[in-house]
Amino acid sequence: MDGIDDVGALVTGGLAARTLERERNGPGYADAHHLQGHDCANCGARLTGDYCNACGQAAHLHRDMTGFAHDVLHGVFHFDGKFWSTLPLLAFQPGRLTRRYIDGERAKFVTPMAMFLFSVFLMFLVVSNVPGWFSPSDVEAKAPSVEAAQQDLGKSIEKGQARVDQLVAERSTVAKAGGNTAKIDNKLTEARNELRGLRIAERFIPGQATDAAKLRASSPISGNATADRAGAWFQQKFDHARENPKLLFYKMKSSGYKYSWALIPMSLPFLWVMFAWRQRFGMYDHAVFATYSIAFMSLLVVVLTLIGWTFGSFGRTLAWSALFLVPPVHMYKQLRHAYELRRFSALWRTAALLHVVTFTSLAFFLLLLSLGLAD
Repeated sequence: MDGIDDVGALVTGGLAARTLERERNGPGYADAHHLQGHDCANCGARLTGDYCNACGQAAHLHRDMTGFAHDVLHGVFHFDGKFWSTLPLLAFQPGRLTRRYIDGERAKFVTPMAMFLFSVFLMFLVVSNVPGWFSPSDVEAKAPSVEAAQQDLGKSIEKGQARVDQLVAERSTVAKAGGNTAKIDNKLTEARNELRGLRIAERFIPGQATDAAKLRASSPISGNATADRAGAWFQQKFDHARENPKLLFYKMKSSGYKYSWALIPMSLPFLWVMFAWRQRFGMYDHAVFATYSIAFMSLLVVVLTLIGWTFGSFGRTLAWSALFLVPPVHMYKQLRHAYELRRFSALWRTAALLHVVTFTSLAFFLLLLSLGLAD
């Protein structure tokens, strides 16, 4: 059912992107039928060619299931042929594509938002169903059992307690001898803080005491009724997520479908700051830049996921390497040519943009996590 939901999301995204492009269904359809008479079925204007001069609707329409299936595939993958003229430029000359689109050369290319919708929904579909980044053995190795975690944490607590006891004994000896205990006091404070952190962490492991009352008792804000209620609410949500992490992931994925567009406005203020003293470039330029950039990054994740899935361990190594190397190069090329920058100006802005992407990605993840916990 999850896979069917993903496919439905992809089709929805593709059709949404398709609505942003001009309808150009010409006589090339295999099972097309010309409109009866000579009037447009959409607006009633007189037809003089393959398209209505008033509203642009095609004069040739299909009325069978084959044509309907073609519409779906055409809407998701074809983009009236513009997709295949846009994709190479997006991958290898992103700055020129961005500048040409901003300057008005738009009939040849898929609009930024249409490309964004298609690429983001495709990314969610592929990443959710294709294990391209980790092998099953890797996942098992990185996910130790609860028992193993309890044992490791128990050993750490024992070592921490032994360290505290040792420092207390040393301090007592030094104090009796009349020596300076300042250094030992500092070490003892650090050791006690570490031990306290380990004991708090122990309460979050399944099977340990994790009820809200014990957490509130150990919290410095205990006694505040509002804080206690907030802590109890958060603890309840945390326990539910821990008991059913797949449900939390599903909620986050569903929110990702709905709120992926938020990445665009989250990026715009930072882009504006980087070009604040260059009045030539406005928010529209930054919006086109950000939308095309996010679309490319989404398609890159799709390609690398499929490479990791197809070629095994070598493919996963290649995918991780490309994930760190390709985005900076792409950002540099897009910045330099979209904003017509010199090399140094493009380089420092690329470094700044990498920090911006890190911040916005983390903020977006926290947004999805909060939505998944609150739902």
